[in-house]
Amino acid sequence: MSFFAVLFALIIEQARPLARGNLIHASLRRWARWASHSLDAGKPAHGWVVWFMAVVVPALVTLAVHWLLWSVHPVLAFVWSVAVLYVTLGFRQFSHYFTDIRDALDDADEAAARELLAQWRQVDASELPRSEIVRHVIEYSVLAAHRHVFGVLAWFSVLAALGLGPAGAVLYRLSEFVSRYWAHKSKAAGDGASPAVQVAAARAWHLIDYVPARLTSLGFAVVGSFEDAIDGWRNYAQRQPAGPENHNDGVILASTSGAVNVRLGGEALKAAFAPDASQGFQASGLEPGGPVATESTPGREPEAAHLRSIVGLVWRSVVLWMVLLALLTLARLLG
Repeated sequence: MSFFAVLFALIIEQARPLARGNLIHASLRRWARWASHSLDAGKPAHGWVVWFMAVVVPALVTLAVHWLLWSVHPVLAFVWSVAVLYVTLGFRQFSHYFTDIRDALDDADEAAARELLAQWRQVDASELPRSEIVRHVIEYSVLAAHRHVFGVLAWFSVLAALGLGPAGAVLYRLSEFVSRYWAHKSKAAGDGASPAVQVAAARAWHLIDYVPARLTSLGFAVVGSFEDAIDGWRNYAQRQPAGPENHNDGVILASTSGAVNVRLGGEALKAAFAPDASQGFQASGLEPGGPVATESTPGREPEAAHLRSIVGLVWRSVVLWMVLLALLTLARLLG
């Protein structure tokens, strides 16, 4: 059933994507804001209480609804899974900027590409050369694809196989969202979460994303240049100390760099990066505070042609995931 739930959700999302600022995402922002305002007392223990209320409680509610609908009829539980995946999974929540920037570069309109990049990531891109525009679009797009698609698939697939329905998808997306949202809101006077809440959210997100990030990296290696992707992953792991908040993202970018032979990393936008997390789930990408890597990876200078390579890499990874889900579904049906 997991395979068909994901397939239907992706088809519906491609045909009719959720609009920005939709009611569901707005409600989740209000829920996260309420949790921090009502339960945040500034102490470490309270940080985890706030995170549990904002992330785990909605996941448990999702699970309870799934079990209730399953007791009535499995088809209702299936429809519920599709609905939850439609909200949490999909490319169309971020891909329009990628497409518009790629088209602008194809038309040699670098000014429009810079303007679109600035709108997408709230950065000063006015001085970026063409290769740096491409590099940042690749980095943001790959990480967004991981957080909107592959990470959600990983958590959904595992927990659904354990009979927990779509709770994993909600747990993953909300964990990513609150870590970004509370960090962003901390910059607004009188409206921010305490450091304890931000630390708890960042640590939880790092742990929750640890395995999915490596599964995404492995998938990119399988469908791309395997040896180069694994080599880039290994070199990044050797350079970086254990446990930094951006370590998961760095692994994905290092694997991507090797998989399509493109140079990623660097410091071009380190001071300007300040994403507007108030826009909800669609704003995901690099964490506030700067780019993931400060050292360039090996590879060719980024070119517009690499954008098509990234599209191919991502879609081949989707096919890989769907084949694995189909095999898992078939094994459960035959078992």
